[in-house]
Amino acid sequence: MKTFALCISEMFVAGASSASEDAGWEVLFDGSELTKWQFKPDGWTVEAGTMALKPGGGYIWTREQFGDFVLDLEFKLAEKSNSGVFIRTADIRNPVQTGIEIQLLDTFGKVPPDKHDCGAVYDCLAPTQDAVKAPGEWNRMVITCRGSRIAVVLNEKPIIDMDLDRWIEPRRNPDGSENKFQTAFKDMPRRGHIGFQDHGDPVWFRNVRIKQLEACCCAHSS
Repeated sequence: MKTFALCISEMFVAGASSASEDAGWEVLFDGSELTKWQFKPDGWTVEAGTMALKPGGGYIWTREQFGDFVLDLEFKLAEKSNSGVFIRTADIRNPVQTGIEIQLLDTFGKVPPDKHDCGAVYDCLAPTQDAVKAPGEWNRMVITCRGSRIAVVLNEKPIIDMDLDRWIEPRRNPDGSENKFQTAFKDMPRRGHIGFQDHGDPVWFRNVRIKQLEACCCAHSS
């Protein structure tokens, strides 16, 4: 039986290269405007077809909330830049404790990666490999959420296969290590806003689109 992450990886390679809305994709950022996003005035700007964070700009959030979906985006980091993609965030005033962060960080070449490196589910699950490109290069990330399952593919490499239902205690991971979250991940919201983090460093996004899922795309691993 295929694992969730493998199924998502195959869908990524075979899949979703077309941005056609007829195929179920909704474009969240097309390189020209930020009308589907909410953010502090003058906090983010469209710069050469990208979403660009301005100094002190704060987080940026989708106006709409999403539950089960495939999120497909590209990001670029400056040297030592730190950011994140927040998913299913119930309260944008308290994203750290009501959403799940997929870490974006310049950890190019770091081996082995840990729970705080690029592609990690922050403080909870390390990516299986370091797949981020060097600073200044564009990366493609596909995040799939389906029920309790989260998969991340970074630059065509499956790096996260997570079952939230295994995170049964607040502040603790299944391997016994501690995390910072007051709610067990199995009880985290299954629907919410998608956001990009302001961690004080330059970050750019482009080609952001989403496909909402109505049915499970593959079976759970046994």
